[in-house]
Amino acid sequence: MKNTVIAIATAAIILPAAAFAGDHNKIETTLNYSGPVETVTIAELLNDTSLFTEKKAIVEGTLIKQINADTFIFSDGTKEIQVEIDDDISMPSAINATTRLRLYGEYEGGNTPEIEVDRILIL
Repeated sequence: MKNTVIAIATAAIILPAAAFAGDHNKIETTLNYSGPVETVTIAELLNDTSLFTEKKAIVEGTLIKQINADTFIFSDGTKEIQVEIDDDISMPSAINATTRLRLYGEYEGGNTPEIEVDRILIL
């Protein structure tokens, strides 16, 4: 009887976890919207550098310097900020310091404010 109860309890824990395994939160879309998008300037983001600041941000500008494999300095033409590019992102063509980009990600304040980029659009 004890083994049956343990087996049922184990199944009750493992089966729901197995059902949710995988990347069910990722939504694939082919939508290519070209209308207006509400962007923010780097200066506006840098107004709040609190350690606890986290907010979605869309910025436009260029990657002006590479720091390491996935970390860059990004400029909107007036200010600069560090950005970390998600390693799932791949570009269809090479970009350089003059390629205008729109970065979608999450701004995080702190000692080194940065944007964790999860999507890039070449403008």
